[in-house]
Amino acid sequence: MLIVFAAFISLQGQAQIFTMGPKFGISQGDVRISEGFRWEDAKIGYHVGAFARINLPVIFFQPEVLYTNTGGSFSNNTFSYDVEFNRLDVPFMVGLNLGSVLRLQAGPVATYLLNGKLSSNDGGLNAKLIPPKEEFTFGYQAGIGLDIGNLVLDLKYEGGMTNSINKFAGVPTDQRQNQLILSLGFNLF
Repeated sequence: MLIVFAAFISLQGQAQIFTMGPKFGISQGDVRISEGFRWEDAKIGYHVGAFARINLPVIFFQPEVLYTNTGGSFSNNTFSYDVEFNRLDVPFMVGLNLGSVLRLQAGPVATYLLNGKLSSNDGGLNAKLIPPKEEFTFGYQAGIGLDIGNLVLDLKYEGGMTNSINKFAGVPTDQRQNQLILSLGFNLF
């Protein structure tokens, strides 16, 4: 244990090779729908979790684990619907350090849908989603980041590539979301 602690302290002394800390932020996404429905409004969602970063001279690796709440609205000719998703997102960013402040980053994201909720504006439909067991969806994220002191600021775009749910309470939907993500993190060390 003492050797692991000494190695960890040694990494810290070498120009902050390893950093980690909490991360939180907001996102704005859309809900994909089909068969007679139209997209209405994006929902402002939030995320909270943690990140770690391994800084090399030019590139870095940044895995994250985030609890994410997101959703949106859509309608047909009769009713409007609101949908909400609670997810576990695990992005793995690879990036370029452009000086000491600016970063470019991109990488895959694995998402596990924890649960969801669909409701109609007339109150007639109020359904909860039990997601498929052990099924992740995959997407990508890309964006820019700023490191200012111990603050970590990221602006990313996320796009979905796979889907685990094709119908939600009888409504054709796609829980993958295209979204803009703004995050603030703090390097604890």
